[in-house]
Amino acid sequence: IAMATAAWYHRDISRVHAEDLLARAGRDGSYLVRDSESVPGAYALCLLFQRHVHTYRILPDADGLLAVQTTQGVQVNCFRTLEDLVLGYQHPHKGLVTPLLYPVPRDTDTGDESSDDEKPPPAPAPVNTGLSSGPPAKTGPPAPFLDKLQELNTSSTAGDVMGLLNDYLFSELPLDIENVHKGATTLCHLKRTLGTACQGLNSEIDLTLSSLETLAKVFDHPSCSLTHTKAQLDLSLSLWNKGPEMEIDTLLSKISALVSLLSSLEKKVCFCWLSGFFFFSNWEFLQIVKFQSSPAKVRMVVDSHHNTPREMTFESARKRDSFCQLFQMMKTRHSKLSEPDMVSVFVGTWNMGGSPPPRSLQTWVTCCGLGHTPDESIALLPHDIYALGTQENPQGEREWTEHIKATLRSYTHIDFKQVAVQSLWNMRLAVFVKPEHESRISHVNTASVKTGLGNTLGNKGAVGVSFLFNGTSFGFVNCHLTSGSEKVLRRNQNFVDILRLLSLGEKQLGAFDISLRFTHLFWCGDLNYRLDLDVQDILKHVSKREFEELMCADQLTRERHKRKAFLNFSESQIAFPPTYRYERGSRDCYLWQKYKTSGVRINVPSWCDRILWKSYPETHIICTAYGCTDDIFTSDHSPVFATFEVGVTSQFSSKTDQNPSMERAWIELEGMEAIVKTASKAKFFIEFHSSCLEARLVLQTTLLPIMSDMEYLQDQHLLLSVKSCDGFESYGECCVALHSLTGASEQFETFLTHRGEEMGSIRGRVRVHVPKDRRGTREKIYDPDQMLYQINCSFSCDFILFFSELFCFEKDDKRPGRGHMSPASTRAPINR
Repeated sequence: IAMATAAWYHRDISRVHAEDLLARAGRDGSYLVRDSESVPGAYALCLLFQRHVHTYRILPDADGLLAVQTTQGVQVNCFRTLEDLVLGYQHPHKGLVTPLLYPVPRDTDTGDESSDDEKPPPAPAPVNTGLSSGPPAKTGPPAPFLDKLQELNTSSTAGDVMGLLNDYLFSELPLDIENVHKGATTLCHLKRTLGTACQGLNSEIDLTLSSLETLAKVFDHPSCSLTHTKAQLDLSLSLWNKGPEMEIDTLLSKISALVSLLSSLEKKVCFCWLSGFFFFSNWEFLQIVKFQSSPAKVRMVVDSHHNTPREMTFESARKRDSFCQLFQMMKTRHSKLSEPDMVSVFVGTWNMGGSPPPRSLQTWVTCCGLGHTPDESIALLPHDIYALGTQENPQGEREWTEHIKATLRSYTHIDFKQVAVQSLWNMRLAVFVKPEHESRISHVNTASVKTGLGNTLGNKGAVGVSFLFNGTSFGFVNCHLTSGSEKVLRRNQNFVDILRLLSLGEKQLGAFDISLRFTHLFWCGDLNYRLDLDVQDILKHVSKREFEELMCADQLTRERHKRKAFLNFSESQIAFPPTYRYERGSRDCYLWQKYKTSGVRINVPSWCDRILWKSYPETHIICTAYGCTDDIFTSDHSPVFATFEVGVTSQFSSKTDQNPSMERAWIELEGMEAIVKTASKAKFFIEFHSSCLEARLVLQTTLLPIMSDMEYLQDQHLLLSVKSCDGFESYGECCVALHSLTGASEQFETFLTHRGEEMGSIRGRVRVHVPKDRRGTREKIYDPDQMLYQINCSFSCDFILFFSELFCFEKDDKRPGRGHMSPASTRAPINR
């Protein structure tokens, strides 16, 4: 009875609810006790200290005595009742991070927890201004007005504005009235509220201005200058970050600049059209050349019979890239092709720290924040694929996926389709695609691997999702590796275990680890690699944004250089601060001291949260953004994002040549030699796997593909495995692209790897013979040989443009090509 009436006992409330109550209490030493969610008959003691909630498990023993679970070596104190335990720990130096000082009472409202956030705040006490001896005036708004206010709340954006006005009417209106009585001439609180409410509109106008400025460069002409709007545009951009108290006239100035820019753009289009800048049938863009030496400049190569090339210089490389990306989107949207050649992929990772997410995750999925971020003119463009990995996620699968879909819907107005979601304890990986791609997705697989405490606990490990997008295979892995600055070797082992044991992709490829089962493999998560540097030195480098110097002390970078982890994976350059360990509620400082029952633990600021990838050779993939948010504060980790431009292949309608009498293609192998790390004297053979090979075909030097079209074969890859004849064990694997081997006898040489380690090398000559009548190929957006972004089909907007070989670099830049692999196998002998 005593425990049931104790103010600090909250029965079966959730951990999230308990942390919310303690956060609202706000005083060190605030505490409550709740029922354990994981152990029946046990309790959880929740204690607030330095803005963090520390949770201790209270377990009963065989005699019914209660004790706080402690680490090894700490004395165990037993109590008969929960009340005795609470009284005992109200004294200092009992093993807790701080004594139990302030009990947090239960909520008076016994309704559903989900309604907590929607309760209106209590009305403030009446303010007595001292101007009247009578009863205080009623300062709250009349009930009919509040009813009308609630009726206006028809969307999430409107809801935010209505919430601000609601808070003002209940909380700050009395303060404005009091200030007026004291002689104030302005309503400062109302001014701030209106400024905050206008922030969303200000940002939308800023984004529109930036986009129109980029578009205006397309129609730029010496006779069509932007002079008369430039001053207004500069004014609006100079007022970009004036904070929530932005004046209304600032907003009006931006609207005026927007109107002027639209008018100027209309005149430019009309002038260009009338002067013959574009023609309906005989005008052609041959190339848009990107300069490596001048990253903000492009050259537009037009029909040489009519015009000389024109050069355009943008204010930044980001502006130039957004201009080129918008042109690519125009081609994709208006192309008559039935299948895309390229898709955009978003990958995100976030350790949520056990706390619920904020209402909106838009800055995360739109790559807004720090690092290499997209230009504002394209930031809100939807991606084709979204893969979001989380760790320490307190939400269930359905609640979390609905939250993501709602965030995407709020700014794209698209209902994304869920491909799959996979969980392991509080780890989640959710993948979504645009509705038009749903029919292109097949062979969806999910899996998980435990790596915690002898590979038996799921508090650490990985989850994965894989699928085919037409003819291209995708794999996504989200992991949470062992923590602790000194646990580098353990993290390396975690990676190897996941690489080997995560059962994704085609079952026939079981002999290969997951780094060779997919055309493109994306790996994200809380990898927990730390910085081997004194914390004060780290903070000094962070304050100066000297990230390259810090990367020299990054454990993951060092292990990759030593080829001990993430062998042959790629990571874009890091240009953002360490994402761990922040003080919750802000991003102003790192909370690098962590207080535990065993003492103080040092967690130096580190890039724990990473995104890497590995793709087949000669495939097209470019990382277009890599950074972190700076406005999501609920966790001690910042969410990290990366976006990619990925080439994809078509799904051929037939898997075999229809007419057996027609001449077929064949793959010829010569002089295959391998060097492997082994002390065995056994003989070896090479096993080939590819989706383009006939199943169970056993030939020594010639392989027959199932289709003979050049366009199909150039997208294919061979997986090679060097195996011993006695035990059929693999001593190394690799991948060879057929793209550069078609039409001539070409020699290749590449490394062999096994279970994430380099095991040797292999070389030989491969020639792909294609019949003359099957050598036709269609041009694509990209060309892996010349790095050309080709647009060769017409599309209609207000006028028609014809493009071919649209984008290229001034200097050739070798990049990987494209393809997909699922296995059939054949064997050939190997020369040792």
